[in-house]
Amino acid sequence: MLTIAQDLHDRIVAHARADHPDEACGVVAGPAGSDRPERFVPMLNAARSPTFYEFDSGDLLRLYREMDQRDEEPVVIYHSHTATEAYPSRTDISYANEPNAHYVVVSTAECGDGEGPVSFRSFRIVDGEVTEEDVHVVAP
Repeated sequence: MLTIAQDLHDRIVAHARADHPDEACGVVAGPAGSDRPERFVPMLNAARSPTFYEFDSGDLLRLYREMDQRDEEPVVIYHSHTATEAYPSRTDISYANEPNAHYVVVSTAECGDGEGPVSFRSFRIVDGEVTEEDVHVVAP
């Protein structure tokens, strides 16, 4: 189960709406081994695409160095789907290389960049195997 603070949940959703119609992406880092998402790190979708996301390799390298210095790891890796359901695509699954991370997919297909419902789902992806998990949103 992913337990995430309301403010982090809201920031991920806001990022997904702001980048619509392109997919948004980012990381929520937390203390290594804690499974606690704490530090919101929105990233640039280097692909600038409505159907695909890609972290900028330089930005990603800087983020991993920073996390190493802070004894953190990526607890949540998130991105949005702008026209499809909140479920990892084959490409998403093939790029999932953090077996301990929660992979969050937010669908803005219904609301676009405006107010309205979004779908916020979390998955574990290990060796190409996708398992959906419950999301528990808690007060900060």
